[in-house]
Amino acid sequence: MTIRLPDEHGRLRTYEPRTEPLALTPGAPFTSRTVFSAAHVVADPYADTTPDSPAAVDWDATLAFRRHLWSHGLGVAEAMDTAQRGMGLDWAGAAELIRRSAAEAKATGGRIACGVGTDQITSGTLAEVRAAYEEQLALVEESGAQAILMASRALAATAKGPEDYLEVYGHLLRQATEPVILHWLGPMFDPALEGYWGSSDLDAATGTFLEVIAAHPDKVDGIKVSLLDARREVDLRRRLPNGVRCYTGDDFNYPELIAGDEQGFSHALLGVFDPLGPLAAEAVRVLDTGDTDGFRTLLDPTVELSRHLFQAPTRFYKTGVVLLAWLAGHQSHFTMVGGLQSARSLPHFARAYELADGLGLFPDPKLAEERMRTLLHLYGVTP
Repeated sequence: MTIRLPDEHGRLRTYEPRTEPLALTPGAPFTSRTVFSAAHVVADPYADTTPDSPAAVDWDATLAFRRHLWSHGLGVAEAMDTAQRGMGLDWAGAAELIRRSAAEAKATGGRIACGVGTDQITSGTLAEVRAAYEEQLALVEESGAQAILMASRALAATAKGPEDYLEVYGHLLRQATEPVILHWLGPMFDPALEGYWGSSDLDAATGTFLEVIAAHPDKVDGIKVSLLDARREVDLRRRLPNGVRCYTGDDFNYPELIAGDEQGFSHALLGVFDPLGPLAAEAVRVLDTGDTDGFRTLLDPTVELSRHLFQAPTRFYKTGVVLLAWLAGHQSHFTMVGGLQSARSLPHFARAYELADGLGLFPDPKLAEERMRTLLHLYGVTP
């Protein structure tokens, strides 16, 4: 049985789906790396909403997906950009997501870290930015989750230079009750974050970032770097104080960064581990045995899919992530909060399906094929 898929030029080509998935089973947490998957949210398809409405979330399906990730030993990075934070999910929705997911993590024994931002406001004084951060930090800490201090659009718009970043982050780190993860999200993921840390010169920005960490090493568990620049990440992790982890957020170069070199390695906090969860977990368990080559053999072939999902405009990668969750049977529909299912093209969907199917990511390849045929029909294609 074959299926016809449109290529980037709109021409139909024939693809033969695989008939068997990879045999991947749940397993224990890892020993050699700390690994988080940033997780998407499942929209409520029956809600009467518009792109400007507050997000309507299917809480049962959303939490079930987190249990799926935990069952494979992965931690969940909650209320991050993968959950459409700032692209459909507002602070009220994120706060409810944090409360529910943290309670679920406690009940199931899963590891969770949650995003702390300033999305209650769009702009303001430095004092107002600090207060917004403080409100969210308090909620995350009260929930029992680890905090991830995310980059702030409001701070990027307000800060006059590096000293403002040093002041705001220093204030937050001094009051944090437990070590946090700092997140540097590049402008390819969010154009509003251009010039973060007070400069568009990445060397200068890195210097400010390291100054924040050096002043409070006991309050920083680690850093998540999402700049899609492997060389820069390796240089940065080599300059971190002892005991501060580097969590790669590089969805283009993650196998080599997690594998590491003679001077160290990166842990992981990745959006692409949402669709790759079981396969990524299997690869890390192989790495736990010291088999770096085996780890790379499993994970390297996934990079083509990841680069496809995260191609420019990178911020729309969530659409491909949710498509694959639907095709894999983790949700009953391909609908996203804010209507973001329209953010990628049919040829993009077709290639994502083909690459994921080739990797054996779909637990039920027949279901994935049937759903892909349904999507093609909706676009007027006879598959």
